[in-house]
Amino acid sequence: MTAPLFRLLRYAKPHRAQLIAASACSVLNKLFDLAPPLLIGMAVDVVVKQEDSLLASWGVPDPMNQLWVIAGLTVFIWGMESVFEYAFGVLWRNLAQTIQHELRIGAYDHIQNLDLGWFQEHDSGGLMAILNDDVNQLERFLDGGANDILQVSTTVVAVGIAFTAVSPAVAGLAFLPVPIILGGSFAFQRRIGPRYAAVRQRVSELSSQLANNLGGIATIKAYTSEAHEKARVEALSNAYRDSNRDAIRMSAAFSPLIRMAIVVGFTGTLMYGGHLALTGVLEVGAYSVLVFLTQRLLWPLTRLGATFDLYQRAMASTSRVLDLLDTPLTLTDGGRALPVADVNGALGFHNLTFAYPDREPVLHNVSIDVPAGGTVAIVGSTGSGKSTLVRLLLRLFDAQQGHITIDGVDHKEWAVGDVRRAIGLVSQNVFLFSGTVRENIRYGSFDATDDDVERAATSAEATEFIDALPQGYDTVIGERGVKLSGGQRQRLSIARALLKNPPILVLDEATSAVDNETEAAIQRSLERVTADRTTVIIAHRLSTIRNADNIIVLEQGQVVEHGRHDALTELGGVYAGLWAVQTGEAAAGR
Repeated sequence: MTAPLFRLLRYAKPHRAQLIAASACSVLNKLFDLAPPLLIGMAVDVVVKQEDSLLASWGVPDPMNQLWVIAGLTVFIWGMESVFEYAFGVLWRNLAQTIQHELRIGAYDHIQNLDLGWFQEHDSGGLMAILNDDVNQLERFLDGGANDILQVSTTVVAVGIAFTAVSPAVAGLAFLPVPIILGGSFAFQRRIGPRYAAVRQRVSELSSQLANNLGGIATIKAYTSEAHEKARVEALSNAYRDSNRDAIRMSAAFSPLIRMAIVVGFTGTLMYGGHLALTGVLEVGAYSVLVFLTQRLLWPLTRLGATFDLYQRAMASTSRVLDLLDTPLTLTDGGRALPVADVNGALGFHNLTFAYPDREPVLHNVSIDVPAGGTVAIVGSTGSGKSTLVRLLLRLFDAQQGHITIDGVDHKEWAVGDVRRAIGLVSQNVFLFSGTVRENIRYGSFDATDDDVERAATSAEATEFIDALPQGYDTVIGERGVKLSGGQRQRLSIARALLKNPPILVLDEATSAVDNETEAAIQRSLERVTADRTTVIIAHRLSTIRNADNIIVLEQGQVVEHGRHDALTELGGVYAGLWAVQTGEAAAGR
């Protein structure tokens, strides 16, 4: 067994009983399947030797009665073979479905718990290939391949015992090809394995490109890049096809080579066994059994190529899935409960220094205090670290130095889920799911009533456009809310955050992508909802944060100014310069 199979067996340990039962049914089915040649040999023995047959020595002297005994055994054996065939089919297929389901859900759940930095190194298309295609490859093997391997192994052992008991000399000829077949199979595994690993890599790259293109279809059309993107997908699809062809060439050669080795064993048994029967050394009935069993032993080995092909595909996929499950979690959960109702909302950013992987630090020793119920605004040029502070607060990342407190306690000590439940986020990049308006507002507050949803929409000034939709709150808005305008999506995002009713509200460029009229409406709703809760506002438009209790100015990851709007404009520093540019005073002064 290869390393991926050992890893899979460890993962499937909770299903050991079902695995053993399915394996037992496969073995028993094959044992009953091998019995008919014995019955044929007994029947030949009865016809040839009659009262001197084997059954006669067991106390059934009459030849006709002997045939009735054989008929009864035939019905029983075929019946038991059918019972165990049904049993292993149900057990293996259900086991395959269960492990497939658990692997997919386990891998998806594990992905959700990885930090955001990990997602920056792995594209969604590749992850989709693992969660779908790779998991399905494993299901295909468990659905049939595992049973084939067990039945071939059972055949070799059972027939080997029968041959040795009847005629060791003939057994040697029959088993002559087996070492060659097994050696060839293992050599095949070693050579085909890397090829299927390459196939899995190619399909991952193709899936990534397709997912990326489908997500950016509007940009592709706007820049008339359809031909360019078709060529890119075609190149990746050709690479996938070529890697498959490489594996197929080797896989297709396996069965014909094995078949030629099998012919040697079958012909040897036929000729030498026949010679022994003609000279009276071997009974005719025994010879019949050996010929039939040789065929039952050797011809199924021709399927080893297809079985090992399926096995190697499954093991290549299993390695990718289990490697994903083995990805270590870098964010540790403090585990301390933080009931939302008990959160006052006092925030502290203490000496934070943070760098994204393989990049220079974007925050340098940043310290900010936000009193409970206060409103702080954070401004600065693009890349100054504003949104990074939000990600650190939500524990999408952890800072390399410094810490963040909620109500005076390091937020790493709290349970991660409780920290995020205490924070409502309204981002400039609104993500809406393919569902109804009501479902999108209720997202994250799944127990909310319809009245709660409609009150949140009213507070977000979204009711007017929702009522104008064809089915109102039950209108399906399409993937990512494609059927709505930017301002409408933003208002649903605000309604979603309000329904959550968090003690801490974060507004990350919440009005950056809307027109002036929509911005004014959003600002009115925000003024109402920020009352009596701690609010952190990330803003480019300084007009939206004039009334903040404290304005923090970031430049190159450092706090360079802080204070209220009037004081900062009078200071004549960075903030005053930004204000002058946005109000037109700088242009007027030139």
